[in-house]
Order: sequence, then structure tokens, then C-alpha cells
Amino acid sequence: MTGRLAGKIALITGVGGGMGVAAAHRFAAEGARVVGCDLDAERAALTEKAVRAAGGEITVMGGVDLGDPEAARAWVDAAVATYDGIDVLYNNASTQRFGSIEELGVEGWDFTMRNELDLVFYTVRAAWPHLKAYGGGSIVNVGSIAGMRGVEFMPQNAHSAAKGGVIALTLQLVVEGGPHGIRANVVSPGMTETPNTAPLLADPPERMRRVVLDRIPLGRHGQAADVVSAALFLASDESSWISGANLVVDGGASVLG
Repeated sequence: MTGRLAGKIALITGVGGGMGVAAAHRFAAEGARVVGCDLDAERAALTEKAVRAAGGEITVMGGVDLGDPEAARAWVDAAVATYDGIDVLYNNASTQRFGSIEELGVEGWDFTMRNELDLVFYTVRAAWPHLKAYGGGSIVNVGSIAGMRGVEFMPQNAHSAAKGGVIALTLQLVVEGGPHGIRANVVSPGMTETPNTAPLLADPPERMRRVVLDRIPLGRHGQAADVVSAALFLASDESSWISGANLVVDGGASVLG
């Protein structure tokens, strides 16, 4: 690794699984002091142990429900105090419910908004005064191509709306954060392999293969490392004059409409 985040303090949410694990490892390997969190305390502890074993500097807090605004604030305050600063806030954590407009209930809608959009707002709001006090920093939010277009192979009403909200929120953060040296950008993944999607990708339904996988110009679905590499760039000083970007990481699939 090249130390692209050397000396930086990075707060990363959802480090207990999938892209969050990859992010914790990569950011620490690039020299960041990482403070992570996850709702699952056991998996959070495993990530902390693995990153430290690899030589990274990390502190992980488990049992953190970022959908609770007070819990989100408490984690951010504790995270900033851990290394006395903040340079990066990487809003990776999310979970959702899927369903068609006729089938998705209000409970599923509210659950998805809470755990994909609300928690981003809560963590950003909690981090904002710290970012201002320390002279700015980089916010990296995770969107989705589902927040930019309709998705053919499965109904994603709440997920699409929530991720569209994350993208729109980020644009406003750009305007309000600029005078304080705060940058805000989005990484929007396409079909990416995670523990949740791995079984689906191992034996994809014919419709999913036809309308999604077979139409990716680069010929493969994404890996967690693909998304994390994009987030790393946006977190680093290499992107110091980039704010308001939505970096789509989907193998070129979205250009096909």
C-alpha cells in the first residue's frame, strides 16, 4: 500500500460485513486511523481483530444503531474523541426491505428509510460540527444505481427512493460544507458481490442474467474492493477539488439505459 490516507482519521459505518469489512482493511492499510461501528457487536469485533492482526490501527464499536439519532451522535462523538479528530466520514452502513409498490408495506418502507437514508443524515449531522472545528474533511456516502434509474430484475421501491435521497442529500452537503472545507461525494455501486448477494450471483435467475449480468460491458459483476477503491479516492487528498461527484461503479452497465 502507498499510504494514501497516512495521518487521516476515518470514521466508517457498517464494518461488520461486506463492503464495510473491505473498507476497514483497505483504509487502515493505506495509513488511516479507523474508527468503525456496526449493529452486530460480534462481527464488529472480528473486523477489529483482523485489521489489527494485519497491522492496521482501528477501534470498532459494536451494538451501534445508527437509525437512532442519539446513538448516532454518541458514536460520532466517541469516535472523534478516540483519536482527537476527524478527516473522513464514510457512510457505508445500510439495510433494506424489497417489494413491489403493491406488496411493500408501510413497515418495510419505514424500515428502509430509517436504515438507508435517516442514518446517513444522523451521522452527518453529528459529524458536522467536528468537521468544521477540525478545518473540514471528506464525506463519502454510498448511493446505488437504483437511486438513478429503474431496476428491472426485482422491485426496489424503498431502496431506490432511499438511495436517491442519499444522492440528493449529498448535493446539499456540498453547498453547505464548501465554505468550511467539507467535501461530500457519492459512490454508487451496481451489482456487487457481498455476503447477501453471493448466493444470488452463484446461481442467478435467468431474468437477472439477461437484463443485468449479460449487459455489463466489462463482463463481470463487482467486488467489494471495486467500490472501496472508489471510496478511497474520494476520501484521499487526490480528490481535494472534487465535491458533489456521484462516482458510478458498475462496470459500465448504467450507460446502456
